[in-house]
Amino acid sequence: MITCRLSTILGAKRLKVSDVCHATGVARATVDRYYYDQVKSFDRDVLAKLCRYLQVKPGDLLVLVDQQDLFESWEQSNPTGEPNIKGDV
Repeated sequence: MITCRLSTILGAKRLKVSDVCHATGVARATVDRYYYDQVKSFDRDVLAKLCRYLQVKPGDLLVLVDQQDLFESWEQSNPTGEPNIKGDV
């Protein structure tokens, strides 16, 4: 699975989504989709603008994450295998 690290990069650089929108000319809705990692297909022009503005490479912005790693990290945080449900059961 490919994941977008825009929120992490903006946090590290202490930038706001609105800063990115104003500097790149990319629509707020588009930047929000990248920020919340909800992009279904990646527009090369948008990626180029984001990378230029943030001074990163596409590989810094988009990262391939093995889905098995996601499940393993969840299992390590919950070794009993019981659901994490709060409240009375």
